[in-house]
Amino acid sequence: MNLLYRKREPDSISVRNGFSGIIQEKGEGMEGKVLCLGLIVGDFLVKPIEKFPERGKLVLVERTELHLGGCAVNAGVVLKKLGIEVGIMGKVGNDNLGKFILHKLSEEGIDISSIKVDSSVSTSGTSVLIHKDGERSFLHSIGANSSISLKDIDLEYISKFSVLHIAGALLMPGFDGKPMANLAEEVKKKGVILTLDTAWDFYGRWFEVLKDVFPFVDYFLPSIEEARMITGRENPEDICRFLLKCGVKNVCLKMGEKGSFIMNEKEKYYFPPLKINVVDTTGAGDGYVAGFLAGFVKGFPFQKCGLIANLTGAKITTSIGATSGIKSWEDLVKFAEKHGYKI
Repeated sequence: MNLLYRKREPDSISVRNGFSGIIQEKGEGMEGKVLCLGLIVGDFLVKPIEKFPERGKLVLVERTELHLGGCAVNAGVVLKKLGIEVGIMGKVGNDNLGKFILHKLSEEGIDISSIKVDSSVSTSGTSVLIHKDGERSFLHSIGANSSISLKDIDLEYISKFSVLHIAGALLMPGFDGKPMANLAEEVKKKGVILTLDTAWDFYGRWFEVLKDVFPFVDYFLPSIEEARMITGRENPEDICRFLLKCGVKNVCLKMGEKGSFIMNEKEKYYFPPLKINVVDTTGAGDGYVAGFLAGFVKGFPFQKCGLIANLTGAKITTSIGATSGIKSWEDLVKFAEKHGYKI
């Protein structure tokens, strides 16, 4: 089925969701907790950037803010706001930025017991330079994320969650590749749903790093730019077909201003972008992931999860920061209704 998602669609669509091959109907018992494993970052946001200062010079900007950041953190915070119990697993340095991140996550009610504090490394940080149209440029320090390895990961702790979301593959050199594939295999033996998101591969390895992980992935949620680099394909459907042949059960493509696209062996849906005033696109992709996973653990079918993801990613862009655009599940439902959609 090739379908442009229509507003006010019925909720009774059956889809294959990758959960042990079961056909999931809305309302099935998928309530659970999500563990986000991966990038933990402090984001220093600067807005708007119209020009860069010359060497030794100064340029004034409208505002600067310190926020939580990183794929695992952003997705986890939005999931929590949408009513899902969340844990975050990763690593920070024993420095002020790391302490800020741990404090803020605790304030959000997120389980941080599996975040390692390592005095030998600095906490990862990003300067997010926000342009007038909401697009961003980045200056990034990998920091503690570079040293995440299997020895930092407690498999028994992971088994307490219904979903493990690996967030930021390709930017964790101590974990990418075979170590990630080994963990993925063990996670699947525990009956945990495995989802995967990527970051831009600064090292240029792409497919070679992920090929051994794909057979264990239930949901893969990359940006279309990353997916093109991974697969060597351009068209969304061709990208998805390639990834499905690699063993991924479901593919969800974040396409920015062109909306999003989801596909598995049975279904495929395109979701158009919403007509909104974009303030800041920081965290929109992670918000998309959180929206999809929230829909999944709440028991919605594949198509509706794609809609929820599209709406969540869009709402993130209406406010500065990676998570501040999302207030609650109820607020997201109202946002959907405002734009003619029913969750």
